[in-house]
Amino acid sequence: MIKAGIIGGAGYTAGELVRLLLNHPETKIVFIHSNSHAGKRITDVHEGLYGETSLVFTDELPLNMIDVLFFCTAHGDTKKFLESHNLPENLKIIDLSMDYRIQSDDHDFIYGLPELNRRATCTAKHVANPGCFATCISLGLLPLAKNLMLKDDVTVNAITGSTGAGVKPGSTTHFSWRNNNISVYKAFDHQHIPEIKQSLRQLQNSFNAEIDFIPYRGDFPRGIFATIVVKTKVGIEEIERMYEEYYEKDSFVHIVKENIDLKQVVNTNKCLIHLEKHGDKLLVISCIDNLLKGASGQAVHNMNLMFNLEETVGLRLKPSAF
Repeated sequence: MIKAGIIGGAGYTAGELVRLLLNHPETKIVFIHSNSHAGKRITDVHEGLYGETSLVFTDELPLNMIDVLFFCTAHGDTKKFLESHNLPENLKIIDLSMDYRIQSDDHDFIYGLPELNRRATCTAKHVANPGCFATCISLGLLPLAKNLMLKDDVTVNAITGSTGAGVKPGSTTHFSWRNNNISVYKAFDHQHIPEIKQSLRQLQNSFNAEIDFIPYRGDFPRGIFATIVVKTKVGIEEIERMYEEYYEKDSFVHIVKENIDLKQVVNTNKCLIHLEKHGDKLLVISCIDNLLKGASGQAVHNMNLMFNLEETVGLRLKPSAF
């Protein structure tokens, strides 16, 4: 059994991670760390887990008792933790924050997008889990980068559920504001853009165009639905072949002939992609669950790879399709 610890156990991504690991046949949760909730039952915070666990939050860190440590912490806190603690030499780390997503000589974290870095992830000691928008958008573009087809600016519009803003309430997550509402935020300046460019350049070194990304806040709890427009004269049949070929060995990305909708992926670790050609413009529609494929499900996927398990173990989940 893989023995797991979680730091930062009170948020949405942590709740989903706990749910997945409790039902993972090869994993046991040893501790869930939270200074603010120490001593409380997990179900006092994650009420959807009633009847599934008797675990309590702890402020202790028995790091020598685990094989893998998940960080579900605020951005910046993972780096602070690693700089202030001595960790066991063989302990594997999966960080769900953005602290180590950008490659640097200052760290050895692998960018954990399995559809891009599967081989490196399998032998990695430290993995940086990608951002939710970055996952959805990158998966929609990787086959084009692989075939050196990204020569112009890429237009992206994507809408996300309220859970993407985290569990701490704010003015733009309040039900009275969010319900029956939509708004734009961080236009052209979202923090996930550098991740996306890094992934595309890994396959197409010549890519130097812009990602013109407009994010929207949606009036629903979870999921990301992205529309991507790329200029190309290549025919739709050839493009579909490129996508099918790129993802043929991937368990969670599916190219769908018919138009797709968000409910087909909510509560799953899937990414669905639909392709359409309109003149010299290619429309790529990509959708994921932001808390699963965009966060905790992808973290478990990475854990499976790091411990040489079949990648779908613990992740065969039914969508909330009705």
